[in-house]
Amino acid sequence: MAIAIKPVQSTPRSPNLAWAGGNRSLEIRKDFGMNYTDISYDVDGGVATITLDRPDRLNAWSPTMEEDVRTAMSAAGSDDSVRTIIVTGAGRGFCAGADMSNLSASSAEDSDSRRESDRCRLQHQPMDSQLDLPGDYSMRYTYFTAVPKPIIAAINGPCAGLGLVMALFSDVRFASDKAVFTTAFSRRGLIAEHGIDWILPRIVGLPNALDLLLSARKIPAQEARELGLVGKVFPHGDLMDAARVYARELATMVSPRSLRVMKEQVYRTQATSLSDSVNRAFDEMYDSLDSEDFKEGVAHFVEKRNPSFTGR
Repeated sequence: MAIAIKPVQSTPRSPNLAWAGGNRSLEIRKDFGMNYTDISYDVDGGVATITLDRPDRLNAWSPTMEEDVRTAMSAAGSDDSVRTIIVTGAGRGFCAGADMSNLSASSAEDSDSRRESDRCRLQHQPMDSQLDLPGDYSMRYTYFTAVPKPIIAAINGPCAGLGLVMALFSDVRFASDKAVFTTAFSRRGLIAEHGIDWILPRIVGLPNALDLLLSARKIPAQEARELGLVGKVFPHGDLMDAARVYARELATMVSPRSLRVMKEQVYRTQATSLSDSVNRAFDEMYDSLDSEDFKEGVAHFVEKRNPSFTGR
């Protein structure tokens, strides 16, 4: 049974990572002290769902939402009962980008002071159980890549600015046919921020990335699919069912150890050579051959049954 809790007030607290057995979904809520304001969080069948929950603002990104999402990602990444993570939005939007009511022009003196304060927030402390990746992958908006579980962005509506950054650093992207995408920055007098200039060309290619960044034009879901920005497009009413089916297949039919290692391989390889990739994979393969999940992978195939992977 899924259990979702979204208190209406409180400040996020750091997770307590101790488990005490019993109903694991309920334990998550108790032990992590998850007091969320701008998201909701639930766990069902090995899948954690993080829902951005400011529908009256098209789930515009706020400082509170930023802390809520990071706390939830840390919780999901550390919870052995969670094997995949879905991120989506409440209402008709995914995330409209930064809440413009929190942004304003400032004097040069104020700007310099805020610049140094914000610079300190770029690099986060490592999360519990995160992947063994360079510090580049633990920054303020890049840390999705270091979460040791696959993250699926189920993009249900407008996805702009920081919302697009978050979607791009997710591992898999599905979209509703009502989704609309824009980088937005150039039409606000801003620049390509938080690594979008690094990740977007890797997903859609350099010419397409430049087009999307320079023009900040809105693109519909089907064009996003053609560009490779999203993997699949579904009728709006089918999006969440499709995302859950995919997430549960990963949760039940695939080795959690394999998922964890392969995600780390893919992101680490972005900054290494081909020979480094081949040599690291050589050692990882031999480690896999010694793992419990490899033995179970062979056993369930031979016995023609569903697997029971432990992640070890």
